[in-house]
Amino acid sequence: MTSEKIQTWDSILPKVKSWKECGEKVVFTNGCFDILHLGHADYLEKSRMLGDRLVVGVNTDASVRKLKGPERPVNPEYARARILAALEFVDAVILFDQDTPFDLISHIIPDILVKGDDYKIENIVGADIVMKHGGEVKTISLVDGFSTTGIIGKIKTHNT
Repeated sequence: MTSEKIQTWDSILPKVKSWKECGEKVVFTNGCFDILHLGHADYLEKSRMLGDRLVVGVNTDASVRKLKGPERPVNPEYARARILAALEFVDAVILFDQDTPFDLISHIIPDILVKGDDYKIENIVGADIVMKHGGEVKTISLVDGFSTTGIIGKIKTHNT
């Protein structure tokens, strides 16, 4: 059942520990994932290919509102987490309420931290923690023309 992939801060630690003890590389990435689209699917699939397990941090509704404004998120946090958990290449999904995933990254200590190539490695939140523990930080090229903000803009344009 995919809902079993949705983890709490307490339940994720034994999973990550078990995976690492088996020699598996744990990859972490995060985002709002408000309206899942091709860009997200491509990015997450490429992220998973960098290691053996993919953990996805998802901003809570309150966190998304702080980052994106009062009209977001379009989809509530549990729905966003559940849809991500349904993807075969996602091994665990965990919600975080902070403005950045720094505390979650410090909690999990992934082997590989991934963000889109619109970030410079030195500006990626948590990069210092991952590298301090011997991990890697990587960026992945994004699919042009796909963003949640762009999709919402198209919908608004078509409805006016």
